[in-house]
Amino acid sequence: MTADAAGAVEIRNALVRLRRATGLPVAFGGLVEPGRRRVRISELNGNSTPALSGLPVTSGNGLGGRAVALARPCAVTDYSSAKQISHEYDIPVATEGLRSILAVPVVVRRRVRGVLYGALRTAEPLGDRTLGAAMEAARDVEQALVVRDEVRGLLAAAAGAEPVRERAPGAVWEQVREAHAALRALAPRIADPVLRAELLDACRLLTPEPVRAEVRLAPRELDVLTCLAAGATNAGASERLGLRPETVKSYLRSAMRKLGAHTRGEAVASARRAGLLP
Repeated sequence: MTADAAGAVEIRNALVRLRRATGLPVAFGGLVEPGRRRVRISELNGNSTPALSGLPVTSGNGLGGRAVALARPCAVTDYSSAKQISHEYDIPVATEGLRSILAVPVVVRRRVRGVLYGALRTAEPLGDRTLGAAMEAARDVEQALVVRDEVRGLLAAAAGAEPVRERAPGAVWEQVREAHAALRALAPRIADPVLRAELLDACRLLTPEPVRAEVRLAPRELDVLTCLAAGATNAGASERLGLRPETVKSYLRSAMRKLGAHTRGEAVASARRAGLLP
């Protein structure tokens, strides 16, 4: 799945959540086109016409373009007569029969990546509850895009690290181990099964071929050991993996028992000898 297609899926899911949370009859949105200051409306939910589908919204123009330019939510009670926006898109908006509309930007690392819209077919104020739900939906998309960006970066790092697996010394190999730990920590947060499988495949690229087939660690046991191998404390592993400290200790004890280790250091060393860690 391409980055654009994955981002569109996140927008689509956010629109469903937005309508469910607010009762708005129509929601739509899209991503900023790469290298351009405009949003392409690609996802619609509750629409009755195709008038808005594929519409390019330029930064600064209309309600969504204003949200992109200002990087903050914008709303109008009656789109066709609103004086605070320009009116390049009046025809498609009127064709869909929309009156009261809000637009919330999706901002990742200070850059607008997309816009979510919610709309009524009547001219009435959209309250704070509706705006809050729209902002929450946008934050969900932002977090998903951050995770996907991190995954892509780590996958690239993993691909570059594979050829040096047998010859990378010292600090270079520690970077490989840190990339492996980051990949393992991200995997449980990925809802997309295809992307999660791709990420775990990259993890396997960073580990040598297993030499002790009888050693079998559960995924979470391996996650904990991976964090510890990268230098994390139990508390650090707990925070990184989103687990309770007691749970981390439980997984560590179980992994140590399976590996025949008496300390966490021995467990990491044994896991490396078994080809389970880089």
